[in-house]
Amino acid sequence: MPKLGKQGVFIVSAVVIAAIVAVGAIFPTGFGNIANAALGATTHYFGWFYLLSVFGFVVFLVGLAFSKYGKIRLGPQDSKPTYGFFSWVSMLLAAGFGVGLVFYGMAEPMTHYMTPPYGDVAPESAESARYAIQYAFFNWGIHQWAAFSVVGLIIAYYQFRKNQAGMVSNVLSSVTAKRPKLRRLGPILDIFAVVATVMGVATSIGLAVLQINGGLHFVFDVPENMMWQFIIMGAMFICYMLSATSGLDKGIKNLSNLNLIICFALMFYILFTGPTIAILETITLGIGDYLQNFIGMSLRMSPFDDSQWASNWTIFYWAWVIAWSPFVGTFVARISRGRTIKQYVFGVLVVPPLLACLWIGVFGGAAIQMEMNSDAGLAQATADNITSALFQMFDLMPFSNVLSIVALCLIFIFLVTSADSATYIVSQMTDNGSLNPPLMKRIIWGVLIAAICLTLLSAGGENGLKGLQSASVLAALPFTFILYGMIFVTLKELRADRKAMLTALYRRHSDTPVGADAFEAEELAEEDRYRRAPDIKNRRINPR
Repeated sequence: MPKLGKQGVFIVSAVVIAAIVAVGAIFPTGFGNIANAALGATTHYFGWFYLLSVFGFVVFLVGLAFSKYGKIRLGPQDSKPTYGFFSWVSMLLAAGFGVGLVFYGMAEPMTHYMTPPYGDVAPESAESARYAIQYAFFNWGIHQWAAFSVVGLIIAYYQFRKNQAGMVSNVLSSVTAKRPKLRRLGPILDIFAVVATVMGVATSIGLAVLQINGGLHFVFDVPENMMWQFIIMGAMFICYMLSATSGLDKGIKNLSNLNLIICFALMFYILFTGPTIAILETITLGIGDYLQNFIGMSLRMSPFDDSQWASNWTIFYWAWVIAWSPFVGTFVARISRGRTIKQYVFGVLVVPPLLACLWIGVFGGAAIQMEMNSDAGLAQATADNITSALFQMFDLMPFSNVLSIVALCLIFIFLVTSADSATYIVSQMTDNGSLNPPLMKRIIWGVLIAAICLTLLSAGGENGLKGLQSASVLAALPFTFILYGMIFVTLKELRADRKAMLTALYRRHSDTPVGADAFEAEELAEEDRYRRAPDIKNRRINPR
């Protein structure tokens, strides 16, 4: 591949995306069938690889947090976190899985309640209810954030600690630079990350537009048609362009904080107006089952029967998050400057999954309790139309219309923040990793993403979007190998980083005892200087 110019990644990425979207729009059914068949074959032959890889990412992150490298900061060693904890977590949720969690927080447990994972227990029973919460916690828990966390950690380390551009190609530059034949892969890796990100984001936004249309239809009897989908898309486009012009510290941050406040308010309302004790017991039992069966669920497959549950749910989820990891990981990196590796790992790998489990426990637990105790019809509603099932649950509660409007606002704001953060990150990827990409480039990508959604909605509707989704998820397989390379290179850099710190410490404090690591040695040196300070002062006052 010839060397690309300054805008090469931007131009080639846009051309590749346009070509894929054109094929999807002209031949929506054929494109969808081929993409789905390819995805099915990939998950069938490499499902075991996805399970082992994501579980390995979890082990790697936890091991790194507790290792001698856990105190290294993602930035200069004296730096402080750029964002407060609340804003940091709210932006993590907004970029990661906010809108999906709103819809699937109730619908996924209800689906597992009707069709238990692996067919282990009887459908619509007490056992299937328990199983439903356990596996919903698992699918939205720690593993889902593992790939995001790995990419975010590595990009943040190179961007803020090494002062390099936050690009996948830069992380692997130490490998490719020594091998001329591999040097050409740098731009290809960046283009690959941009294409996978844009296709994934466009798919998610398009599907969410359909879901909002479904919610409006249920609540306000708005028609489910192209006109309303264009209106929803247009309103969202205006909002996320306004947010984009406000910058990261105002637009995304303020919207994300608002989102998290609304999330907590809605969740606590359902908790205290629903079967409160039953919901709290459901959450407690679900967390216990999740932790007790953590390793077994992480590596479970069905080699001795024909169950497709893992392929349809867990393996698809893992492939989806790996394909999304360049986008979400780069955004997580951008907002994580100044945190230690240990703080980062436990913040990203524990807090969002814990909030997800609480949300699922409240909404899924309430829905299952209603269904089991009063035959509320929520199981059938979920089977009929997953986009409106949540609103049907609200219909059984006090102030149902208010709840539905709040939920629609929440979904809309989540979509705006997701689209805003996506345009920001894609602009960064196509601007040589700049922390402040030009506004014009962000507007261009915002227009392109909106155009992709509208093109596929008008040409093939949900089928066209699903085809693009399948195509984007296919990117997970090659990117998993890229992740392995990034981990290998980063471990070498961390080792060299620690060695450099120790060497500098020895030179500054040759007579200071060195502890277990460079950080403890620095603390000992500081204590030694403080302890000796009075003696030094006395010597100056009373010289012998």
